[in-house]
Amino acid sequence: MVDYHAANQSYQYGPSSGGNGAGGGGSMGDYMAQEDDWDRDLLLDPAWEKQQRKTFTAWCNSHLRKAGTQIENIDEDFRDGLKLMLLLEVISGERLPKPERGKMRVHKINNVNKALDFIASKGVKLVSIGAEEIVDGNAKMTLGMIWTIILRFAIQDISVEETSAKEGLLLWCQRKTAPYKNVNVQNFHISWKDGLAFNALIHRHRPELIEYDKLRKDDPVTNLNNAFEVAEKYLDIPKMLDAEDIVGTLRPDEKAIMTYVSCFYHAFSGAQKAETAANRICKVLAVNQENEHLMEDYERLASDLLEWIRRTIPWLEDRVPQKTIQEMQQKLEDFRDYRRVHKPPKVQEKCQLEINFNTLQTKLRLSNRPAFMPSEGRMVSDINNGWQHLEQAEKGYEEWLLNEIRRLERLDHLAEKFRQKASIHEAWTDGKEAMLKHRDYETATLSDIKALIRKHEAFESDLAAHQDRVEQIAAIAQELNELDYYDSHNVNTRCQKICDQWDALGSLTQSRREALEKTEKQLETIDQLHLEYAKRAAPFNNWMESAMEDLQDMFIVHTIEEIEGLISAHDQFKSTLPDADREREAILAIHKEAHRIAESNHIKLSGSNPYTTVTPQIINSKWEKVQQLVPKRDHALLEEQSKQQSNEHLRRQFASQANIVGPWIQTKMEEIGRISIEMNGTLEDQLNHLKRYERSIVDYKPNLDLLEQQHQLIQEALIFDNKHTNYTMEHIRVGWEQLLTTIARTINEVENQILTRDAKGISQEQMQEFRASFNHFDKDHGGALGPEEFKACLISLGYDVENDRQKQTGSMDSDDFRALLISTGYSLGDAEFNRIMSVVDPNHSGLVTFQAFIDFMSRETTDTDTADQVIASFKVLAGDKNFITAEELRRELPPDQAEYCIARMAPYQGPDAVPGALDYKSFSTALYGESDL
Repeated sequence: MVDYHAANQSYQYGPSSGGNGAGGGGSMGDYMAQEDDWDRDLLLDPAWEKQQRKTFTAWCNSHLRKAGTQIENIDEDFRDGLKLMLLLEVISGERLPKPERGKMRVHKINNVNKALDFIASKGVKLVSIGAEEIVDGNAKMTLGMIWTIILRFAIQDISVEETSAKEGLLLWCQRKTAPYKNVNVQNFHISWKDGLAFNALIHRHRPELIEYDKLRKDDPVTNLNNAFEVAEKYLDIPKMLDAEDIVGTLRPDEKAIMTYVSCFYHAFSGAQKAETAANRICKVLAVNQENEHLMEDYERLASDLLEWIRRTIPWLEDRVPQKTIQEMQQKLEDFRDYRRVHKPPKVQEKCQLEINFNTLQTKLRLSNRPAFMPSEGRMVSDINNGWQHLEQAEKGYEEWLLNEIRRLERLDHLAEKFRQKASIHEAWTDGKEAMLKHRDYETATLSDIKALIRKHEAFESDLAAHQDRVEQIAAIAQELNELDYYDSHNVNTRCQKICDQWDALGSLTQSRREALEKTEKQLETIDQLHLEYAKRAAPFNNWMESAMEDLQDMFIVHTIEEIEGLISAHDQFKSTLPDADREREAILAIHKEAHRIAESNHIKLSGSNPYTTVTPQIINSKWEKVQQLVPKRDHALLEEQSKQQSNEHLRRQFASQANIVGPWIQTKMEEIGRISIEMNGTLEDQLNHLKRYERSIVDYKPNLDLLEQQHQLIQEALIFDNKHTNYTMEHIRVGWEQLLTTIARTINEVENQILTRDAKGISQEQMQEFRASFNHFDKDHGGALGPEEFKACLISLGYDVENDRQKQTGSMDSDDFRALLISTGYSLGDAEFNRIMSVVDPNHSGLVTFQAFIDFMSRETTDTDTADQVIASFKVLAGDKNFITAEELRRELPPDQAEYCIARMAPYQGPDAVPGALDYKSFSTALYGESDL
């Protein structure tokens, strides 16, 4: 070491004294880069400059005293470069170039430059700091240079949890002072003004030196002086700050505080081993806490989903029909709400539950924890079984609803038709029985008798004409019975009454005819014109009544063809109207002729036509009614035709969209299958590719929403079939749900592979080799291997199934390698292979997924934390004792993790036990299951 005690003495080098061991070049990190450019403006604050002078001078002297010297004035004593070079030798443990002799300015500049060159050789950029300014005694530049040295040799190598420099030192302070009240270290200035943080650091490592509970936050000067005096007396840390200066400054100098605090860090660096052990335990406990939280989430989500399935299935299995269309349509609307609103979130929950379960199992395997076994009835298989039961109950429910609506619609139509025909018939039969029972022929004249006979014949003709209506009424009633109409009882009662009355009319008609025929021989004359009129008027009147009935008849159609058939029939009817009008004119002409003859012969007709009640006024009135009903029928048919055309448009519109969406979903399913087989690049590339692919699928959702809207219109229009497409909305929904589930599972598989790779240290090349081997033997591209395929895959990777170890075999196919193993005395033992299969296929499904294959290979090729390692870490915290106390846990671990251990550790029962001793060995073993995995 060079002797710099006297300015005129020659430089003599001897063995370097020990420094802090800082050495080696390299970047000083982001914080160092920020501090390279010395901020001259900050030094303009006299209070800060005073603090820095005192702190930096004390820090330099703490090292220079090891060489038997010190400085008094920091900007004067470094001007010749001699003590500066000595300081660098002491703190680095390295020798600098020989200093130059002489007191001239050039000698001083050269010496300072040698010191600055040495600093630069350690990777430090000296911005705006030159040798001339140091030689000239520039205080700001000198303080900046000393701060750069402090950063490089006292702070740079401080690292806590992958942070460095300032961040690492701050994190260390926060952790050490976390358990202390009134201490909240957020920076290196005002967080230290009250002195409690300094005292907390000392008490944390040397509790016997500080009575922390007696310190008061409102007495900062006492607190600061106490910490500074204890540090100087017991920790060999020189006093670098004045309590009064810190308290009297609004914002203490950050660099001075950092320099002083770094001395505490180095003084307590011996406690690093315990901190490392505590970090390991914290990491293990964090994994366990996270896994327990995931297990609780799974149990809760599984319970909620199973409860929803349990409540929904009875509703879907309820096939009790309602009595009215409105009630059935409400059930259909409820089912559509279920499909559109209630079920999709549950599909997502089910998919997410499977993903969470797979991720949890992967994390448990990666952390050497036992596999998670959900509580009874909440396994993934139980959820899948419940879901299958749900879909089985759901299957056919919508079809049943639509069929019931169609049936009720048909029933309502038939019931209305029955009531209409029954009302017409009952109106016709009103008074007929009384007429047939009347014995007027007993006192009638001969002419009256003949008239009664003719009238009765007309009535029989009319009666025969009504036979068809009665048969129609009976047929409709029979059909309503067969279709299980809810009001069948009343229909049957009314129908039976009509039939009984009809039979009675038949009997009465026959009786009256027989009575009239007894006197028929006495009848000599008859008014032929009246008779002809009556005979022609009655059928024509009946035809008009039937026409009016047909024109007012309700109709229900579902296709364009059906409505066009009705329109065609109506056109044919309209074509008969001219002939009917001519018949009407002919009938009216008969009536006119009868009156003309009577008038010409001065015959007074007694009242109306005795053979019929159908007067010309009635004929004209009904003909006018027919003429009015024809255009109304035209309008109704045209409206229905327009409705059917609109329905056809809806069919074609839905079919056009469905014929695009359906094949698109099928294509995407096939592409996902190929992607999962042909994955190239890193796992991150594959994951990004899959997520982009997933986004493209999600972006397609508006097309599905449009299809749902079109399907809603079709359902509201009660359209039950569509010949333009083979795709139903049900097919599209199921395909879409399968597509989203498949891409989500594929992404989850890659994410689990990344978890496995990162946790196990598997290289990208190994992962690609595993994937290539798996795909090679996955012949059917089903994403899983059978037992023989799995065995061949293991062999192709050089895995000795018999001896449970790997062998490097060069490049040969599986058959060659099997032959090589057999020729060298190895055999593929069933017992060992069965053991491996029980690991990769615990459910005995006969299939090995890629994730299970990767998990097995990662366990075979990498090492992880074990229970023994955690026990060793607890032993460090316990001071090599076989037990640990709650106080030690609270001191060494974060509060939540310390309480986690205390709540779960059993009392220690060993011979050396003390009150409050806890058994950390059994606790560590329990973290990894029954035995060390």
